[in-house]
Amino acid sequence: MKTMGKTSIVLALALCLGLAAGCEKKAPPLTSLKLATGGSTGTYYAYGTALGRVFEERLGLGVTVQTTAAAVANIALVQAGSADFALVQNDVMTYAYNGVDIFSAEGAQKDFSAVAGLYPEVCHIVATEAVTSIAGLKGLRVSVGEGGSGTALNAAQILEAYGMSFADIKRQNLNFGDSAKALAAGEIDAFFCTAGTPTPALVDLASSVQIQLLPISEARRKLLLSEYPYYSSQTIPAGTYTGIDEDVNTLAVQATLVVNNKIQADDVYKVTQALFEGKAEITAAHPKGAELSLESAVLGIPVPFHPGALKYYREKGAMK
Repeated sequence: MKTMGKTSIVLALALCLGLAAGCEKKAPPLTSLKLATGGSTGTYYAYGTALGRVFEERLGLGVTVQTTAAAVANIALVQAGSADFALVQNDVMTYAYNGVDIFSAEGAQKDFSAVAGLYPEVCHIVATEAVTSIAGLKGLRVSVGEGGSGTALNAAQILEAYGMSFADIKRQNLNFGDSAKALAAGEIDAFFCTAGTPTPALVDLASSVQIQLLPISEARRKLLLSEYPYYSSQTIPAGTYTGIDEDVNTLAVQATLVVNNKIQADDVYKVTQALFEGKAEITAAHPKGAELSLESAVLGIPVPFHPGALKYYREKGAMK
C-alpha cells in the first residue's frame, strides 16, 4: 500500500485550499431530499407537494416539502445546503447568480444550478371592485408579498412602470393566504401575487368575494419587457377565477426547479428523469403539471444546468 509523506500531505492540503471548488466533497448519494417551495396557499407549495410524491414513489426517497417565503428565501436555503432542491423564479435566480439587484450586498450566489423550467408564474394584481386600475393603487393599502419574495420584486417593478414606488402606497408584506384574508376582511384594497394559474389562495378568495384582476396596459408591458428580459406577456383567461369574465393581460416569469451543486450528478439525473416520467401524476395533482415539457424546460434559463440534468436533456435531444 502506498502512503504519502509529510511533504506530500502538506502540498495536497495546499492544493485543496487553493482549488477549493475542485477539492470540495460532493454530498453522499441521496436517500432523502428537502424541497423548498413557498407559502402553504400558493402554487409553489401545491406543485412541490405533487413533486414530492412523485420523487418518493419513483425514486424511493423520503421527501420533506418545506413551506418558505418563496423565491428569494429559497435561493438562500439552497445556497446554504438547508434545502437540496427548490422552486424559484427565473428572474430571481438570475439576479442571485450574477450578484446584482437585490443580491448586490450578498454578491454572486454560485452554489446552485438549474434542473428545469416548469411553468409560467403569472403576475396577478388582485383588487376590490372599487379599484379600477394599477395607477389607482396610489395611496391605497396594498400587500406586495412577503419581504424577500419574488412577488415583492415584481410588484416594485410594475409600480415603477406606472411612475410609483412602495412609498406611494400603504404597503403591507403579507403572503398570498394572508393577503387574501385581508382583502376579504376589508383590511387592504389590493395585493400582488406572482404564481401559477389557478393559484389556490385566489380560487378560494374569488369563490367568496367579488374581486378584480387589474390588467397591465400594453404600453407598460412593452416597457417592462424591454427593461426586464425575464418577463413574458401572459393572459389570464376569462373564467380562471369566479367572477373574472374577461381575459386579463399581464406578465409572467418562469417557475424553475434548482438544486444545490453538491448533489451528485447521478441523483440529479434520476430526479430530472422522474420529473418528466411522472408528468401525468403531477398533472393529476395540479393543473400546472400539464405545462411541463422538454422544450420549455430548457428555455429562459440563463444560469448553468446541473451536469445531471444536462445529461438527461442531451439524451432526449432537448440540448446539445
